Amino acid sequence: MTKDTFLKLLGKHVARLRKEAGLSQTELALRCDKDRQSLNRLEKGRINPSAFYLSQLAEELKIPVKNLLDFE
Repeated sequence: MTKDTFLKLLGKHVARLRKEAGLSQTELALRCDKDRQSLNRLEKGRINPSAFYLSQLAEELKIPVKNLLDFE
């Protein structure tokens, strides 16, 4: 799998999990101390999030970090 493919799949997965949690991009981004544009770029696969960013997302989505990477 290429880096671009991985990041796009990760982004789609994060977007799905966010929607399942009933959160808007703005709500989740603010909870992670980010702006909406940052989360939007992540969900579109345009950025490579840090481990800490993934940890923040998982905490706010109330899931283990490993679930963020389980998108096969």
